[in-house]
Amino acid sequence: MQTARVQWVGKERFMAQVPSGHLVALDSDRSSNGAPGPMELLLVALGACTATDVVSILAKKRQKLDSLEVEVSGERAAEPPAVWMKLEIVYKLRGNLAEEAVKHAIQLSEEKYCSVAAMLRKTVPITFRYEIETP
Repeated sequence: MQTARVQWVGKERFMAQVPSGHLVALDSDRSSNGAPGPMELLLVALGACTATDVVSILAKKRQKLDSLEVEVSGERAAEPPAVWMKLEIVYKLRGNLAEEAVKHAIQLSEEKYCSVAAMLRKTVPITFRYEIETP
C-alpha cells in the first residue's frame, strides 16, 4: 500500500509528502493563493498522466514529436462539494506527426492507460481535442 502524508502548517496551508518522498505545498485558501489547491492538482495529475502516455505511445509509433503541451480545463459545481462537473483536455503537439498516430495515442491514453482519467471518468465527463503544428 502507498501512503501520502499531509501536515497542516497554518491557516489553510499544508505540506504533503507523496509516497515517492517528494514534498508538495498546498493552499486551500484561493484568496491567499500561496500554493496550488487540491482540486488544481487533480487537473495537473490528469494532464501529466495522459501526457506521459501520449509521449510514450508516439515514440513507440516512431513519430517525431518535438513538443507537447497539455491543457486541462474544468468547470466546478457552484455548491459544495465543488466537484468537477466537466473536464476538457487539449493536446498541443508539434512535430512531423501522422494525424492517425496522434489520434490513436490519445485514445489509448484516454481509454486504456491513464489511471487518473479512468478514476475521474467515473464521476465526470472528460472530452479531448488536439492540435498538430508542423515544424
